[in-house]
Amino acid sequence: MRILIIGGGRFLGRAFAAEALAAGHQVTVFNRGRQSTELAGVRVVRGDREKPEDLARLAESAPEPADGGPGWDAVVDTCGYQPKIVGESARALRDKARAYLFISSLNAYPSWAGEPVRDGSPKYECGPDETEGEYGPLKAGCERAVLEHFPDRTICIDAGLILGPHETSGRLTWWLKRIARGGDVLAPGDPKLPIGPIDARDIALFGLRCIENGEYGAFPTVGPATETFGDLLEACVRETGSGARLRWAGDEFLRAHEIPEWTGLPAWSARDGAGAAVWDVRSELALEAGLRCRPLAETVRDTWAWLREVEGLEDGQGRINGHGIAPEVEAAALKDLVGEDGDLR
Repeated sequence: MRILIIGGGRFLGRAFAAEALAAGHQVTVFNRGRQSTELAGVRVVRGDREKPEDLARLAESAPEPADGGPGWDAVVDTCGYQPKIVGESARALRDKARAYLFISSLNAYPSWAGEPVRDGSPKYECGPDETEGEYGPLKAGCERAVLEHFPDRTICIDAGLILGPHETSGRLTWWLKRIARGGDVLAPGDPKLPIGPIDARDIALFGLRCIENGEYGAFPTVGPATETFGDLLEACVRETGSGARLRWAGDEFLRAHEIPEWTGLPAWSARDGAGAAVWDVRSELALEAGLRCRPLAETVRDTWAWLREVEGLEDGQGRINGHGIAPEVEAAALKDLVGEDGDLR
């Protein structure tokens, strides 16, 4: 197949490019080149999706049609956030690609993360021409913008928490960095809580499979929730070899110590609050369409192997992209939790 990736140089876009190349597909990436490191073997078109002249130049660069079809088999859009901008991209490319795969988010569902999300759950009412608003509604508007120009040939992957190598947002990467330092580690909530993060490489493989098989529609896409928060953090302890001791604290304790949910201890959300159903998402349609997910331990292993070669992700307090807590905040909470003698109180 011939794939055009809008983005393609960072994390999820990079995963799409890598998996497509590994499968023998031809890959073109379109981005500004400011924060991207393209893989060897991709064709690069530089440009800004917000500039009509750059979009026109991108459309003109499409490969010669094969067998009477469009130049690209699919557009993969990993970095669309404003419906109007996404719509302009889809308009420019509607005659140049057979399908359009848009990476959306569970945030597009107003019920998430306080209530369960299922296939067909309603999404925010946001128009395809909006340029301002909150992240979740805008993602829903982006989906509608694509559908206007690629009716019946749009793939929307409504992704949950994405982990894996090249993740710089600070979720798994912060946990690995913190656990690698060893000692007592403040761990959030219930270690037996089932969670469903998904590896970026598995999203990429699923998306490419949908393109190849003509599987169109919207797919809530998460991991299978057969593993737990404890499994995730214990895998971090094993892979880093730090001997860190996980000290599990309940939701009330963490709130009393003003630990921010989701960002303070990444991926933690209190089970009786606004994020009570953050992991209660089902992906039946995606599974039927070919979604397959690797074990969390493999994601942790590969992310740690990559992270050991990376510098400069952390700020002066050890946080990554706003995720994590400062050492003194963790120390104060641990003192109240386990005491200076190390015994749980």
